[in-house]
Amino acid sequence: MKKLAVAVLPLALLIFSSITAFAVGGTDITWYGHSAFKVTTPSGKVLLIDPWLANPANPKGKELLAGLDKADQILLTHAHGDHIGNTVEIAKKTGAKLVASNDLMKAMVKYADFPSKQAESSGTGNMGGTVTLLGGEVRVTFVNALHSSALDYDDKSGLPKSLAYAGNPGGFVIAISGGPTIYHTGDTDLFGDMKLIGDLSNVDIMMACIGDKFTMGPERAAIAVELVKPKMVIPMHFGTFAALTGTPEAFEAAIKKRKVKTLFKRMQVNETFSWK
Repeated sequence: MKKLAVAVLPLALLIFSSITAFAVGGTDITWYGHSAFKVTTPSGKVLLIDPWLANPANPKGKELLAGLDKADQILLTHAHGDHIGNTVEIAKKTGAKLVASNDLMKAMVKYADFPSKQAESSGTGNMGGTVTLLGGEVRVTFVNALHSSALDYDDKSGLPKSLAYAGNPGGFVIAISGGPTIYHTGDTDLFGDMKLIGDLSNVDIMMACIGDKFTMGPERAAIAVELVKPKMVIPMHFGTFAALTGTPEAFEAAIKKRKVKTLFKRMQVNETFSWK
C-alpha cells in the first residue's frame, strides 16, 4: 500500500498542475472606446477585439498604438473600418495572429495587407464553430450578428474606395480557462437566438453595442441582456460619432425597467478592471 501511495502522489500533483496551469491571476479587461477591448488572460496572453485604438473617443489612442508591443491574437467581428481599425499595424508590430471568419480572414489578406503568415487556419471558423487557441487557454465560438460586413479597399485606380465581399458579420463567445466567458456582440440588432447563446455559454461578461442607427439602441440592447442573462454587461459602440445617439444612462435605465439581474458596468475609455 505504501508503494501505491508513493506512485499516486506524483500523478495527483501532475493532474493538479495541469488543471491550474492557466489560473495564475485574474483576467484584465481594458476598453479603448467604441468596440475595442483588450483582454489579458490569467497567464498574460493578450487578446485584442476589434482594435480601433486610435478612434475619436480615445484621446490617447495614437499614443497607445505607438507604444503597443504585445498582442497574441486579434479578433475581428466584421469588416467595417471602425472594427478593423488598427489591426494591420498592430499585427505587423507584434506578430499577433488573426481570429476571424474564413471569408473575412481571406479578405483581410487580399485587400487589407494583413500578413498572410499570421492568418492561419487554426484561427478561422464560421458560425457555431469553436477554435481553441493559445495552448488551450482560450476557446472562441463564432456566433451570429444581424448587421453587414464589406471591406473598403483602395483599388489604386484613382476612384473612390471599392467594396470587397468579406463574409457575414458575427460576434464571439470567448471562454478563458481560469477566467470569464465573454460575449462580444459585434455590431448587431436584437435577435431571438441570443437566448440560445446565453443558455449554451453561461456568459459572465457581455459587451453589448448600444449606439442605435447602425446597431440596436439602449431599449433593444436591454432586451438582449434579458435574453442572454450575463452576470455583467458593459455598453460599447456609443458616442464615438454624433450619429450614435444611444447612451449608457438610457441603457442602464432600460435594464432596470426590465428588472434584469445583471451587473451594469459603465467603463471609461482606457479603464481596466480585473475579473477574478
